Amino acid sequence: MAKTIWIINQYASTPEYGYAGRHYYLGRELAKLGFNVYLITSAAHHLLREKPVFDSKFHFEKEGGLTVVWVKMPEYSEAHSQVRALGWFLFPWRIQSLAKRIKDRPDVVLCSSPSIFSFWGAKRLARRFGARLMFEVRDIWPLTLTEIGGHSRSHPFIRLMQKVEDQAYRDSERVISNLKNAVEHMVERGMEPRKFSWIPNGFSRDEVESEVPLDSSVLDQLPENKFVVGYTGTIGVANALDTLIDAAALLREEGDIVFLVVGGGKQKQELQSRVDAEGLKNICFIDPIPKVQIQAMLSHFDVCYLGWLDDPLYRFGIGANKIPEYLYAGKPVLHAYSGSCDPIAEASAGVSVAAGQPDKLAAAVMELYEMSASDRDALGKNGHNVAMETYEYGHLAKQLRDVMFSEGVT
Repeated sequence: MAKTIWIINQYASTPEYGYAGRHYYLGRELAKLGFNVYLITSAAHHLLREKPVFDSKFHFEKEGGLTVVWVKMPEYSEAHSQVRALGWFLFPWRIQSLAKRIKDRPDVVLCSSPSIFSFWGAKRLARRFGARLMFEVRDIWPLTLTEIGGHSRSHPFIRLMQKVEDQAYRDSERVISNLKNAVEHMVERGMEPRKFSWIPNGFSRDEVESEVPLDSSVLDQLPENKFVVGYTGTIGVANALDTLIDAAALLREEGDIVFLVVGGGKQKQELQSRVDAEGLKNICFIDPIPKVQIQAMLSHFDVCYLGWLDDPLYRFGIGANKIPEYLYAGKPVLHAYSGSCDPIAEASAGVSVAAGQPDKLAAAVMELYEMSASDRDALGKNGHNVAMETYEYGHLAKQLRDVMFSEGVT
């Protein structure tokens, strides 16, 4: 009889309602391996483009061996809403009813954080069914909230989060993270090192191989006969695009080089206003495009840009979805990063410089521009090979299967 996996992630999505992501793709690939997979998620969260509409407490959508279970939750308008915080406690309580609604008893319950409070619900379900309990960390709570958010470690809410985090490391049979060096933090919090497995974010081979061409309206905005340094994704402070613009300003006299920023976000208007005010003609902005068109866009880049803040939290590594997308595209990557476990350097797939230093970034752009086309192609090929070997979701699902069902789990 096929084994059953319940994946609990309050902020998961599917291509129909959001931007899909890690657990949708892993769930789909695990289903191809013969498992019954249930992806349990909130039907009302800020990462959804559209929200599924239904009247009952739960809504089931089946796709082959993967069933997405939408949990009705209170709606909220923005990420810092108090309603969102209340949902952290409502969600683990509400999913307890699924014990009587899902016919397939779980052999494994995998809980992904954030939200860290989902662990309470996952633990109760795993105990009820005698299932193996796994915990996954995509963002280290509450550490992110104290080191980046500036919240006091002594705040009662932070202390409660800390208690749940420590409990999750203690009580889970295995702990997974897309942050390669997160194990250092986890061991400091009392976790046994043997529990840890690194499983990065990946890319869907089906998706990238069914590449959808760019719309003509987008093609008309692309610069012609230029050396293009491009970025795709969210335009926010954490993406260090202000550093890219600083570098572009230093290279404004290099007429063959242009910088292309594709996406949307809270910082976009601010950056566009700055570009206009400084009269920078070597920077172009294009509105967001569908995820299925990303590879088509990357094919028009000569170099892909990925940047980060100079923040000590990155000592545990990074897990951006852009990493496998860029590597698969076979283009050299310009990486502004000062943390640990640099995936671009490890793959010999581009040029890495310290974060937050526009002069070094500009010098790296010139290095890539002056490099022979064959040398740039070699960097891109290195990245593509690593993407296929390390980041493809079919491969990652097999890794996850081996972690979930390995001998010696007690």
